[in-house]
Amino acid sequence: MSDCHATCRCNRLLGPLVVVLVVMMFVMTFFSREPETQFSQESASQESALPREMPTFAGSSGETTHFQEARAKMIRDDLAARDIRDPRVLEAMGRVPRQRFVPERYADEAYGDRPLPIGHGQTISQPYIVALMTQLTEPKPTSRALDVGTGSGYQAAVLSELCKEVYSIEIVEPLATEAKKRLAELGYRNVTVRHGDGYRGWKEHSPFDVIIVAAAADHVPEPLVEQLAPGGRLVMPVGNYFQDLLLVEKRADGSVGHKKVAAVAFVPMTGEAER
Repeated sequence: MSDCHATCRCNRLLGPLVVVLVVMMFVMTFFSREPETQFSQESASQESALPREMPTFAGSSGETTHFQEARAKMIRDDLAARDIRDPRVLEAMGRVPRQRFVPERYADEAYGDRPLPIGHGQTISQPYIVALMTQLTEPKPTSRALDVGTGSGYQAAVLSELCKEVYSIEIVEPLATEAKKRLAELGYRNVTVRHGDGYRGWKEHSPFDVIIVAAAADHVPEPLVEQLAPGGRLVMPVGNYFQDLLLVEKRADGSVGHKKVAAVAFVPMTGEAER
């Protein structure tokens, strides 16, 4: 009798337990479907933004597979997976050999999404920020661009892939000299580099459709706004300790609009900007 009672009691307990397990499996299956659908849709969106074939740059025949794979991963994971959607910008970033724009000892770190030192107290911006600033200016094949703060020349190279003409100014003379040589060696023929203070722009070649400033000031230099073409866009970090990436757009009637895009951290603009 005791064995029978024990068996019956187990059966009574197992019945509800089986029902609970079945319900839990149904709920888990039902709610797991939507995230999979969302993920596949997001992946499809990212995939459509990626270049169909990773572009090459002038003189890329000697580049190792290691760097090609690192650059492709950067495009996929750090740019397209975030909010870089302009296919021309993604293709341009995929063509520029970032490892050639950093000191040799940092070459293996070139495609990490972080800034790297380039000497003289200056840095090369992280790839995402370069792509974001470029995308915000909406460069076109007919655009004339001004790059303030050449650094190692990486931003100028990206703009070179997207614009008709690029004028780049660097206040640190050794960096300007090195960047000019590097860009020429890599075949960027539409970039002109000079040593000087970029605060007052480059009036002889204005107006500019695109202006990108890679150093922070506590205000937007008025000469740069004056040299912006109607319909043109300027992007630069503004602030001292706390900085915002600011988008400045000059309308067709000459009026100017400002928009804060993101919190950033850049090296300070030197020269006249400090006065």
